[in-house]
Amino acid sequence: MDHIRLVGCAQPGSRSMEVLSSLPLLSDHSYTVFPGFCDVHVHFREPGFSYKETIASGSRAAARGGYTAVCAMPNLNPVPDSVQHLQPELDLIRNTAAIAVYPYGAITVDEKGERLAELEALAPHVIAFSDDGRGVQSPDMMRHAMETARRLGKVIAAHCEDNSLLRGGYIHDGAYAAAHGHRGICSQSEWGPIARDVKLAAETGCAYHVCHISCKESVDIIRKAKAAGVNVSCETAPHYLLMNENDLREDGRFKMNPPIRSRADQEALIEGLLDGTIDMIATDHAPHSAEEKSKGLAGSAFGIVGLETAFPLLYTYLVRQGVISLEKLVHLMAIAPRRRFSIPLGEEYTVWDLDAACAIDPADFLSQGKATPFAGWQVRGRCAGTVLDGKRVYEDGNECRFL
Repeated sequence: MDHIRLVGCAQPGSRSMEVLSSLPLLSDHSYTVFPGFCDVHVHFREPGFSYKETIASGSRAAARGGYTAVCAMPNLNPVPDSVQHLQPELDLIRNTAAIAVYPYGAITVDEKGERLAELEALAPHVIAFSDDGRGVQSPDMMRHAMETARRLGKVIAAHCEDNSLLRGGYIHDGAYAAAHGHRGICSQSEWGPIARDVKLAAETGCAYHVCHISCKESVDIIRKAKAAGVNVSCETAPHYLLMNENDLREDGRFKMNPPIRSRADQEALIEGLLDGTIDMIATDHAPHSAEEKSKGLAGSAFGIVGLETAFPLLYTYLVRQGVISLEKLVHLMAIAPRRRFSIPLGEEYTVWDLDAACAIDPADFLSQGKATPFAGWQVRGRCAGTVLDGKRVYEDGNECRFL
């Protein structure tokens, strides 16, 4: 294995080394081994919406993207707001997941923001609490949730969105919306709840995590909160780092929530990566059916897929362009998420041919969802295999066989 180098991970144990050595790697190619990536924000849609994605298909897509651990959001049916409602998801994970899948528990009953979910009973079975897809509108409810989560030693991961400011918007309230007659979503609908919540986190001592930040004000608020000693972390996603509203097209695959915002917002997010304000990169992998994404910007469902494209995109357009180092990217995708959410890193690795070049083709995805704004983008980097607990969970060149 003299044509393999390690980045960000310890020397594999004998069992994993044996498995890595058995991958069909080409002797005239160089390969890089990373610790398995960890995504703290995915939607696997099951139970309740298996026509969009399943835990089986989503976890296999994740393995192909180099992920060995993901955290699955709770906007499901039933919503996991009690142990009884969580059990179907736990059963599916145990029976069908290709990698480690950690479920979130809901913050409130049915994610309606009216009554606190059964947090104490859920705590031993979930990675954290979130009402992702919906913002907790009541400050009193969020305070109650934070106080309870702090007592239980759990993170509150917040989808920050002020419903009173949405006004039917569906893309960023900026130049593109104005020029094309679209209803916009203002940035304050995101940063306003963040400003509220960091104060509550400071008062309660809760471990608070902000999901999918997209605008410059959010970066500034979180930067100042960290400087003041608040226990806050945050994530952003590849599409916010690599695109802005100038890249929008009249197509549902460009519609996600929060939306792609201005160039100034994009630049602020990159600066937040560089100075450590942004702790990690998550995909917010959110698959929908082709029909649900076929109705343009106004009518399509919010959400795009990203597990199979995240690393090649970020490696190509951030690392190879000299924006961040490869070691920094590995930290953002593999190390920092685990540290914040107390997810163990065992014998889990992903092997990449960083010189392999291809164009992103949604028809090639293992995910049931195909909607991506990056279709056709040229990237470098192809996953040759992913190993978890000394077993191959993805192997390229072998009909995508899962073992």
